[in-house]
Amino acid sequence: MLIACAALAFAAQPAPSAPAIEAIVPEGSEWVLERFRFSPAVRAGDMIYLSGVVAGRPEGEAPGQDAYEAQFERAFQALARTLDAAGADFSDVAEMTTYHVDFADETHRAAFMAVKDRYMPAPPYPAWTAIGVERLWPDNGLVEIRLVVYAPRDSE
Repeated sequence: MLIACAALAFAAQPAPSAPAIEAIVPEGSEWVLERFRFSPAVRAGDMIYLSGVVAGRPEGEAPGQDAYEAQFERAFQALARTLDAAGADFSDVAEMTTYHVDFADETHRAAFMAVKDRYMPAPPYPAWTAIGVERLWPDNGLVEIRLVVYAPRDSE
């Protein structure tokens, strides 16, 4: 009988509801949602998932650390705008995944590390996985950066 009572008590508990998913679209990024039908980020409870942002090869510039840094800087600025729209910042980043066309190239790697370290300068550093890929979309892509963020909503 004790087992039956415990089962009834458990069954009477309301089932936990799944967190609602909310799209995060920074001002000026509406075209991404309209044209490609994905959100720059989504919030699910206390977690925010940012879609990948691609930094492209410099057009009309000779490849080099300065040219790469300018492209990586633009990608991190785009991520910063999305984080801001979500009420978060780089200190809230729990995980970063990067997809690199040529991370083995010292110039690429040094430029990426220099920019990344400006945006994430102090511990705790996020978990990071860097993956080598053959190609990114668009075709001139050097790196794609995606973030997972822990940013609890302020209780109201």
